[in-house]
Amino acid sequence: MNAATNPSDSRKPLILALPNGRILGEVMPLLRRFGITPEPAFEDPGSRQLRFATSEPELDLIRVRSFDVATFVAFGSAQLGIAGNDVLMEFDYSEIYAPLDLDVGHCHIAVAATADWAAREDVGRASHIRVATKYPEITRRHFAARGIQAECIKLNGAVELAPCLGLCQHIVDLVQTGATLKANGLLEIERIAEVSSRLIVNRPALKTRPEEVGGWIERFREAIGQQRRETRIRRPATLREV
Repeated sequence: MNAATNPSDSRKPLILALPNGRILGEVMPLLRRFGITPEPAFEDPGSRQLRFATSEPELDLIRVRSFDVATFVAFGSAQLGIAGNDVLMEFDYSEIYAPLDLDVGHCHIAVAATADWAAREDVGRASHIRVATKYPEITRRHFAARGIQAECIKLNGAVELAPCLGLCQHIVDLVQTGATLKANGLLEIERIAEVSSRLIVNRPALKTRPEEVGGWIERFREAIGQQRRETRIRRPATLREV
């Protein structure tokens, strides 16, 4: 699956793939904690640039869709990345190693249904259901383990609309606060898995460039540890104020 190893690769900057959207805002303070500052175009909303140099000459950043982070890393086009374990569960790439939970991007994967359906039916008694989701593999595995055949309709966005428009009765999607479900007349009826963002690395790159890739793993590990220590120190003061 991975691109052929080029002898000159060891002289090229490593590439860290970052996800667009909410997670990016949570990850950047962590990167800045250990001195990673991207070039100005990274913060320019009008820029169409997708690859960025950083204050570390040996590290470049790319900014892609969350699902694509795993693909770039699995195929070796990026040596490092940040992806939710929902993405890792969906694709299950053997070429990806996920050494660290970054303790950001917390949410969960859940099954939801229309409120009227949830009030009168039990999904556990069904033998076949139709589900709209952007996670067809997770969905099929989850229901198959319970002896239920899930017919998955793949949607990449606005999944909550599917039951409202009669496409299906159930969805499987990420849930953070539940506000979007509620606004669209849906109820969470089952939680599949907790989700947070992980540092991921390409396994062949870890073997061919162990000092560089391993060094970045340790820098992330130290930054996470420092962040957790600072959180523990601040917590007592917060409690006293309350």
